[in-house]
Amino acid sequence: MLFIRAGAPYKTLEDIRRATEPPRCAATGPASATYYFPKLLEEVFGLKFNIVTGYPGGAEADLAIEKGEMQCRGASASSFFGREPGRTWAKTGFVRVLVQAGSKRDARAPDAPTISELMEKEKTPEASRRLVKIVLAAGVFGRPMIGAPGIAADRVKILRDSFMKAMDAPEFVAEAKKRDWELNPVMGEKLEALAKEVIVQPPEVIARTKKPLGN
Repeated sequence: MLFIRAGAPYKTLEDIRRATEPPRCAATGPASATYYFPKLLEEVFGLKFNIVTGYPGGAEADLAIEKGEMQCRGASASSFFGREPGRTWAKTGFVRVLVQAGSKRDARAPDAPTISELMEKEKTPEASRRLVKIVLAAGVFGRPMIGAPGIAADRVKILRDSFMKAMDAPEFVAEAKKRDWELNPVMGEKLEALAKEVIVQPPEVIARTKKPLGN
């Protein structure tokens, strides 16, 4: 998602599109969501951000926003809502979420539209929709467990079923809550289908991925 200081003169993405001076967004580097999410919004919706890279991590980027040096940054919902200062910022209204990447709105940011909603509203072309799916797939994959080629189908099923059962085990869920971890497992079948989809794309779509990824 992309969040911005509430005091900044940008209430919506349309405000950013019309702005004479783009908002300053803190980023670590091209490989992170702090960089590629605002760059993706630029590429798909014709926005403009002044992205400043080089921050060692999220904590330093957040400090820059708190001090007023920067106004916005991209982040995952889990990192924003799962730790400080994001939790306090959300409660106090210090920042607002402008857009989120999920297929449905996060309950903790009910007023922020998803990128899918915006693409429907603006009748985004198919090539740009494909670009969005490719770039944002990393967030869906997370940290997947991958087996070697040729594993028997019955064993794959056993592994997948066992993993999902472990995610639902009461002891595991209780431990995760105690450690304040978010549990959002994705089924292996869904990840496999997504992988097959994102690797088969037209050359022009592949070429466009270079911009948000900083290549």
